[in-house]
Amino acid sequence: MYKALVCCRAGMGSSMLLKIKADQVIKENNFPIETEHGNLDSLMGFNGDLVITMDDLSNELADKVPYALGIRNIMDKVEMKEKMEAFLATKG
Repeated sequence: MYKALVCCRAGMGSSMLLKIKADQVIKENNFPIETEHGNLDSLMGFNGDLVITMDDLSNELADKVPYALGIRNIMDKVEMKEKMEAFLATKG
């Protein structure tokens, strides 16, 4: 089981919606990913496998976390599925 932190800069609305959608995609596809919600400060104690965040923030985090998964459209479950599959393929 892989651990993912779902976060945005503030850890408020957008990242919570992103977590809800990500959890739906994970459940629908039976992906071995477990999520937790937080903000950028949560990265300090996070020792998981990937960070799921907005696309612009993922570029900033790329060399600071094991894997940064950036989402352009929070509502696009197809985009999330494809990017989660790409992450899982690196573990494979």
